[in-house]
Amino acid sequence: MAVVLNKSIPEFEAVATGGVKVTQGTHAGKIVVLYFYPKDNTPGCTTEAMQFRDRYKDFTKAGAIVFGVSRDNMKSHEDFKSKLGLPFELIADTEEKMCHMFGVVKNKIMYGKKVKGIERSTFLIGADGQLKQEWRGLKVPGHVDEVLAAVKVLKKSG
Repeated sequence: MAVVLNKSIPEFEAVATGGVKVTQGTHAGKIVVLYFYPKDNTPGCTTEAMQFRDRYKDFTKAGAIVFGVSRDNMKSHEDFKSKLGLPFELIADTEEKMCHMFGVVKNKIMYGKKVKGIERSTFLIGADGQLKQEWRGLKVPGHVDEVLAAVKVLKKSG
């Protein structure tokens, strides 16, 4: 089952850092930001995580919960979270269930070879559990501010 704009998010279950269980129902009534990134401790992903960290209070003030998602394992996530002082949890999608559900697994060219990787993408889920907005194949600069602005609009409208 894939995600579709303005439709409810399909059932899923994932485990995040801190032993947090995440399903489409655990955060019902809250705005959820899911940002998918390729890999812990890489330059772009570190920058993106730090930008979400630095604006985290603004997201919570606007009524949103933030989760980072990648294929890295829990130990990698715990280390990455600790190293950067991230105030939000990271979901370890080692089996790529969420990555496939959100359609972020893409073929990429890395050093001249085709590899399967994660396309940097962010999804905004409304308090009603519906996918409200998506950003795919995005660039890190300015992205977090754009997502925060969308969260604020969503909070006002509903």
